[in-house]
Amino acid sequence: MKKMTSLLKRLRRNEDGATLVEYGIALGLAVTLGAGALLTLSGDVGATMTAASTAMPVQATSP
Repeated sequence: MKKMTSLLKRLRRNEDGATLVEYGIALGLAVTLGAGALLTLSGDVGATMTAASTAMPVQATSP
């Protein structure tokens, strides 16, 4: 715990550390939004593929 406290104090004093934290937050947000978009699109794509497959005529198989 003491190491974590000293690291946080050092990052507050260092401007580069603040930039690194900001990039980390931005990356986390981008990953979260990207995953949410993929989950939303996967449902739409799945529904479209299901509709397309049911619209196709059934081909008879020969014995």
